[in-house]
Amino acid sequence: MKRTTRAGVVLGLALGGFFDGIVFHQVLRWHHMISAISGDIHLNMMADGFFHAVAWVLALVGVILLWAARHELPAAGSGRALGGGMLLGAGSFNLVEGLIDHHLLGVHRVNPASDAALAWDIGFLALGLALVLAGWALLKDRDRAPTGSRAHSGPPRPPAR
Repeated sequence: MKRTTRAGVVLGLALGGFFDGIVFHQVLRWHHMISAISGDIHLNMMADGFFHAVAWVLALVGVILLWAARHELPAAGSGRALGGGMLLGAGSFNLVEGLIDHHLLGVHRVNPASDAALAWDIGFLALGLALVLAGWALLKDRDRAPTGSRAHSGPPRPPAR
């Protein structure tokens, strides 16, 4: 896996976590990390905070990996490598978090107040699968990028070490 793709996957995991926490936990207030096992809002908020701390660390690691891959960025297909990796990471977040938290552990549902709570959970997994497939397709397409093109103008950069 190219360093650019690896950075994209880690950034995608972080962004998937941030999206989930911001949209479902805070904006919509459909659930918290452990809302199905505890009704204590203070405990739920603390669990959400730990969840966001992990997402923040993933984002930091992703930025560090992207910095380490900076010499790959002018290469043909590097945008697809980064974007495909991010889609792959965000989709993987949905699949893993959905399978573990919603189905195996049952610590929360996507929209527990809905009469179609299981449909929301399955839709969350389907979105994750769609993102993974889109990321994979973008990464596969990256390999077909023309080898002579450059993503920037100016003198060539030294090769990555």
